[in-house]
Amino acid sequence: MLRLFNRMNDLIPSVTVSGEVYLNDVPIYGKDMDVVSLRKKIGMVFQKPNVFPMSIFENIAIGPKHHGVKGKRDLTELVERNLKQVNLWDEVKDILNKPGQGLALGQQQRLCIARALAIEPEVLLMDESCSALDPQSTMKIEDLMQELAKKYTIIIVTHSMEQAARASHMSAFMMIDENKIGRLHEYSETHEMFMNPKDKLTEDYITGRFG
Repeated sequence: MLRLFNRMNDLIPSVTVSGEVYLNDVPIYGKDMDVVSLRKKIGMVFQKPNVFPMSIFENIAIGPKHHGVKGKRDLTELVERNLKQVNLWDEVKDILNKPGQGLALGQQQRLCIARALAIEPEVLLMDESCSALDPQSTMKIEDLMQELAKKYTIIIVTHSMEQAARASHMSAFMMIDENKIGRLHEYSETHEMFMNPKDKLTEDYITGRFG
């Protein structure tokens, strides 16, 4: 589903899409939609950190450079601002020219979040972004989500009910049925869903009867 929101499914020949998805009342599957511009507005952070094989500095600067930011001072300020935004600046400020892939796994994931934020998106998609991390790194990412949610719309996929309860304001419960079709069973405020689920499948999942 996340891939639908920034049209990553366009890259998979076997995928067909029907229906509409809107961003700011504009259909993102409309004929006039520029996909490059769309992906600038909707960033994505994957399950495993996909740090580029380049320096920490260049991992952040590569997106803005592609979109026209060229001045060294502008890029330097941008890199610092975004690393501070993910609480990584103090940890890497003296090694910006070192390979990003040399960082610890949790640091790599925050670097990927900073890279996504560097192009100033409106929406941030996070696909199981803590599943490969240790508990301490997971806590840092969840705290970061809460802070970033003040400025960005964040959509996360998680199989952890505890994480959904901690990190989200709204929750959606989805399942694949016997016909291999994914269906949305419930969508509501997180507190409401966990305390008073309206759908029987949602209740069964939350109470641990399956899953």
